[in-house]
Amino acid sequence: MQPQPCPAEAMVEKYASMVYKLAFARTRSREEADDIFQEVFLRYVSKAPVFDSPAHEKAWFCRVTINCSNSYWRNPFRRRTAPLEAAEHCIQPGPEPPPDDLDACLARLSPELRVTVHLYYYEQYSTPEIAALLGKSESAVRTRLMRARRQLREDLQEGGSSCV
Repeated sequence: MQPQPCPAEAMVEKYASMVYKLAFARTRSREEADDIFQEVFLRYVSKAPVFDSPAHEKAWFCRVTINCSNSYWRNPFRRRTAPLEAAEHCIQPGPEPPPDDLDACLARLSPELRVTVHLYYYEQYSTPEIAALLGKSESAVRTRLMRARRQLREDLQEGGSSCV
């Protein structure tokens, strides 16, 4: 007889990709996305929420991921700056593959536009659902999508040179 996976493992399998991609879209940092990923699932395990439907379940994970991402941007440690020359001895550059044009252009979007684009195009949420998740009006979500599309179109029409 096969052992049954625990509910937390099932949730990780079900939402791992979405949570990580959303955190990365918001922070553009693999390390921070990893931290946010862990925080989201720790909150799930500690709170053990009961969901009314699969849509409620997915919305909970999106909302918690967005909240954790927002906490990342408000963290006072992140605001500390030091001259780059001070850390020069620590930097060991490694080979990094060049990003494709679209990824580079997406990276240039503001975090608010990037998360809206991610929820709409990658997670297939409608504008009313995104508005509810972000706590914004539907017109604000549509405006963000319009601005993001316009910026992406302009950047891509320039041959992507301004994106890299």
